[in-house]
Amino acid sequence: MPRAERPLDSDGSSLTDFAGDLRKLREQAGAPTYRELAGRAHFSASSLAEAAGGRKLPTLDVTLAYVGACGGDTTSWERRWKELSEELSGNGVASEHPPYAGLSAFGAQDADRFFGRDQLVRQLCELVAARRFTAVIGPSGSGKSSLLQAGLLHARAHGRNGLETGPSVLITPGPRPMRRLTGLDPDALLVVDQFEELFTVCRDAEERARFVAALGEHHVVIGVRADFYAHCAQYPDLVEVLREGQLLVGPMTTDELRSAIIDPATRAGCRVEHALVAKVIEDATGQPGVLPLVSHALLETWRRRKGNLLTLVGYRTAGGITDAIARTAETAYESLSPDRREIARDVFLRLVALGEGTEDTKRRLSLTELDDDASAVLEHLAQARLVTVDRTSVEITHEALIRCWPRMRAWLDEDREGLRRHRELTAATDAWEALDRDPGTLYRGVRLALARELPRLTTREREFVDASVALETAEQTSARRRTKRMRYLVALLAMLLVVSTVATIRAVRSEATVTAQRNSALAQKAAAAAMTLRQTDPALAAELALAAYRLEASDETRDGLLSMVTAPVAGHTDYVNAALFTPDGKRLVTAGKNKTVRIWDLSNRREPRQVALLDIGHNAHSLAMTPDGRRIAVGGGGTLAAQVWDISGTPAKIATVRGHTDVIYSVALSADGGTLATGSWDHTVKLWDVATGQELSTVGGFTLNVKPVAFSPTGHTLAAGSDDRTVRLWDTTDPRHPVELGVLTGHENFVTSAAFSPDGRYLATGSDDHTVRLWDVAARREAAVLRGHEDVVMTVAFSPDGRTLASGAIDRTVRLWDVGKRTPRDVLRWTEGFASVAIGPDGTLATAANDATAQLWDLDVAHAEAVACKGSTHLTQEQWDRHFPGVGFDPPC
Repeated sequence: MPRAERPLDSDGSSLTDFAGDLRKLREQAGAPTYRELAGRAHFSASSLAEAAGGRKLPTLDVTLAYVGACGGDTTSWERRWKELSEELSGNGVASEHPPYAGLSAFGAQDADRFFGRDQLVRQLCELVAARRFTAVIGPSGSGKSSLLQAGLLHARAHGRNGLETGPSVLITPGPRPMRRLTGLDPDALLVVDQFEELFTVCRDAEERARFVAALGEHHVVIGVRADFYAHCAQYPDLVEVLREGQLLVGPMTTDELRSAIIDPATRAGCRVEHALVAKVIEDATGQPGVLPLVSHALLETWRRRKGNLLTLVGYRTAGGITDAIARTAETAYESLSPDRREIARDVFLRLVALGEGTEDTKRRLSLTELDDDASAVLEHLAQARLVTVDRTSVEITHEALIRCWPRMRAWLDEDREGLRRHRELTAATDAWEALDRDPGTLYRGVRLALARELPRLTTREREFVDASVALETAEQTSARRRTKRMRYLVALLAMLLVVSTVATIRAVRSEATVTAQRNSALAQKAAAAAMTLRQTDPALAAELALAAYRLEASDETRDGLLSMVTAPVAGHTDYVNAALFTPDGKRLVTAGKNKTVRIWDLSNRREPRQVALLDIGHNAHSLAMTPDGRRIAVGGGGTLAAQVWDISGTPAKIATVRGHTDVIYSVALSADGGTLATGSWDHTVKLWDVATGQELSTVGGFTLNVKPVAFSPTGHTLAAGSDDRTVRLWDTTDPRHPVELGVLTGHENFVTSAAFSPDGRYLATGSDDHTVRLWDVAARREAAVLRGHEDVVMTVAFSPDGRTLASGAIDRTVRLWDVGKRTPRDVLRWTEGFASVAIGPDGTLATAANDATAQLWDLDVAHAEAVACKGSTHLTQEQWDRHFPGVGFDPPC
């Protein structure tokens, strides 16, 4: 039987009454044991028993966990705990108005608690007094909005720091920035905060240009995030004024941080422990975008104060600057019912503007975009100070929430393309309603098919999709009646065009030249037609591509033929993220979003056979293999864990590692399979002992997300690339003490992929800047820039002999490069963008595209010709004449 509780003292004190009422609450809940209570409250049984012991006041977190586990009213108990805390402190002079702003920016009305930026405020006011246009530039979380509002606007309103008293107007651009300028007082100081909304929220390029031009008519101060500075260079008017009138907002000095910590508390009648001040300064120094994290952590510490004293214990209980935001957000989310959690997830995703070459930003959302059932959720999130709601709109209180809450990052990373499509659907719905539901604005074709797959549509979005479906159905019915008539007309016009063109050219050129040009044009058109037919009639598409190649053996028709004879590797039920050959080329390993890794026997390349299925338990986003093919590593996909498997026999998991504070994007295995490297969006790379699963070391130096990691196959060199556009190299001979070898710079956007050549001489990297770069590893310098892709390069891989480099991109092409000559060789095309590419020992290419299959490509033209004819239904005279008019009937098969 559980031991009976110690009787409470009979001193009649408030602390004894508090403990006694906690015990009564447990009795009313059915008298669960403290061990049972610990399972519900997620605190230890001893902590919960001590809370009802009557000897000392428990922490607020323990109290609320105890009450919640017993089914009590946490709101009233929190109020009671604070009243008792004040009483026990013996000093009730502290203000109940929070001295810190939390995630919110300090407004002009908050100037009395805005400390630490006096020098910067003076510099800004001097610039504004002297110039018609001033730009305040700094990274997210550096305090730009607070500087503009609690610093500049307050000084303007009271005629301080050399500014004359006068009217001011504060705006943000929003989706229709010109509307924000309507009716402005020409004598007012116009402050445009969050200027980056001009590029993230406003989609009308013409209106952006007009807005920038209109700013020249006003006395203007703009606040813009540093990673959008280059966007401003698109406008000559901005370039001119930014040369002189800009103020860079950097991190606070130690003295400024101390003032921002102590002075607001002192003004509110509170004291701050010296140990707390030292700890906050230690945690914040050198950290980018840290001010909202500091402010939120101090706000939560103030809520956990002992009387009027802010303590280090309270700070640590709140989670400090690293975890306080995540804990607040997670607590608010978990306290919702399952149905309302889904609504909250949808709201948060709608409140983010996805970055394109920049970090994600917050997005102001009109309340009309949401259904009525979201109002209670918004109220709940607003009470937690995670969102700010006004009469017509809602927005995330600060972008730090996007960076620091792992659950939200996982949501955003789960299906970014789907989120972009959803945002486009919302904008299309707005336009449809703004134009009185004009049918001309409705979706059709592929856009409609993709929109119908989107989850969690609002009522108005569903009405837009339903109206689009009804219109498309009606149009298809009408189109079928016109098809027969149009076929004859198009055929006649096409024939007349060919005849007319040939007749004109023959008048000025020789017959031989005309024939060659005709054949070239027809071959290219036939190759394009084959690409169109690949999904609906692959046999006809392959023979048509072969006929085009036979008619004119050009690079384009050769690439078209090779693209026709791929062998699908089908089995995954969702996107295939990665594909790797074993060293002997006899097996292929694929990783997919459906939480599985599959191993395929390639004895018959045309019909790969699945021989093993590994249940990973999460989206298998990245894949790595040891040079001997015995071990693989799997990671990524929005999780904080990575796994290592032995696949030399029956596949067996031999290690699972955890330790990153944000999602793992990529994995790599050392040549001996004993060391695992993981790259994470927490800006670090970790090295792990595969045998024990223990962390060996952490390396950093990056300022943004780490994406690719790769080990040299011939030694101990580790490479990692980052969204900060750098690639770093380490010597991991002793993985417990890696030695940094150097930093490679040159990419102009995020580094997305990396691979070493088999001899370790070169490192290839792909980037959001659409280029592939070759680096001389020994010399630590750029050896070549390979250009040709038209979108993000997601994957790079060398052939086993090191002579060929393959790169795959979102532009739906794989490009093969001659490493020695640094020149392009082949371009292979698919219907979706590529996520992974690998080259086998016999030259076979494996790819993973953004669909549910991997692909095997045979790059031997002679073999491709044989494959094209193998399943041929044979081109008919009619089909030949349609694609090759004027050319004698000569089918290739």
